[in-house]
Amino acid sequence: MTLNLYLLRHGETTFSQSGNFCGATDAELTPEGIQMAESFANTYQKLKWEAVYVSPMKRTVTTAKPLCEAIGMDMQLRDGIREGSYGEWETKSKSFAQENYPENYLKWMTEPAWNAPIGGETAVEIANRSMPVIAEIQEKHPQGNVLVVSHKATIRIMLCSLLGIDLGRYRYRVNILVASVSMVKFDVNGPLLETLGDRHHIPEHLRCRQGT
Repeated sequence: MTLNLYLLRHGETTFSQSGNFCGATDAELTPEGIQMAESFANTYQKLKWEAVYVSPMKRTVTTAKPLCEAIGMDMQLRDGIREGSYGEWETKSKSFAQENYPENYLKWMTEPAWNAPIGGETAVEIANRSMPVIAEIQEKHPQGNVLVVSHKATIRIMLCSLLGIDLGRYRYRVNILVASVSMVKFDVNGPLLETLGDRHHIPEHLRCRQGT
């Protein structure tokens, strides 16, 4: 039995354009982000899906909606796969955080697994709430295709957790652009990364909009 777990990052938002911190902030997709979601649905509705698990934030729900409508499947919302909170840094730029929270910013940059923005979440905390969702999926769907629609940091952290990569290096080992798809295959040997950050489903004129 083989489970194919697809991890889709939501489409473009104004924050993914600007690079400002957007974790707990409930941002909407841009018009281009909606096009990305529709392009994903057009390409991936051909697969037979067992389930679709979605972060409850607007940007992920809107990204999942075109596929769910195309295949006639309800999305299952899970708070565990929402984006990590950036606390007092929410909506601010990286330069603002660096200038106004220099010690906090340095700790977060060098060891994010155990250091969070003030009032935010560490990578370990994100892993501790997101990985039980993956375990739930493995238990309920031991085979077939399952989609998880989540966020940049959360997907990076889940991939590092699955692949045995130090959580403190999640920003420096895995890149997840907007509307990109990664796929992990689970078989008797455990999780195997088959695809990382694929964006071929997006029209060429949108691929330049990589998002941070």
